[in-house]
Amino acid sequence: MTTATSVFPPLDARPLKETIVLFDVDETLTKARQVLPWIWTITPEMLELLSRLRHKCAIGYVGGSNFVKQQEQLGSSTVDSTTIFDSCFPENGLVAYRLGRPLSTNSFIQWLGENRYQDLQTFVWDILPKSDFLGSARSEFEAYDKIHNIRRDMVEALKKQFADFGLTFSIGGQISFDVFPTGWDKTYCLQHVAAEKEISGTDYKNIHFFGDKCFEGGNDYEIYSDSRTMGHSVDGPDNTMKQLKEIFNL
Repeated sequence: MTTATSVFPPLDARPLKETIVLFDVDETLTKARQVLPWIWTITPEMLELLSRLRHKCAIGYVGGSNFVKQQEQLGSSTVDSTTIFDSCFPENGLVAYRLGRPLSTNSFIQWLGENRYQDLQTFVWDILPKSDFLGSARSEFEAYDKIHNIRRDMVEALKKQFADFGLTFSIGGQISFDVFPTGWDKTYCLQHVAAEKEISGTDYKNIHFFGDKCFEGGNDYEIYSDSRTMGHSVDGPDNTMKQLKEIFNL
């Protein structure tokens, strides 16, 4: 198996040098986070396929979670996830890595302000349903949510309460919902993708995105439907691998 630390061609020397493939994390590259970590860590089969793809074109991931959580899912105690991808975009790209090196960062709390952040946090705790299911397993809550639309209703309440905050609210991964300044969705990372032309001369004219929450209201919707990208909707890591093999002849 090709390892994550293999030597890859320079970006401008890859066969598809004008192409970059970006991935969501949960239910795209890995299973959603569970109680047992080996269920939601990236598989050797996925790493093998990503390595083969990376020899053809640039690859990256973009996720709403912080880098620590993404490292737990995509890397290991001996492999840094920034060595597996050319570009890493935790927090939708507010934190970014290029070829293993950190780029400039931005802060949600700094942008929003401490007082408004506290108002938002307090409101979330107040409307969070006080039920026994909150202590249940992720999969049990997911099933409950599909019937009772807990997250959908919370998102609608937040939109109404904070209509003047300039925020966007959307359904996130298996059990989460996302909150970010309008425009700071996953399309935020595309500014880093575009900047590659100035850094190395590599012009990414073909930007593929793979994600599982591509429906309107899902946290992949904006980048999936953006005119700058070619969106691919998946229903799990196995489907991601299937589509990659077909599209890129892997």
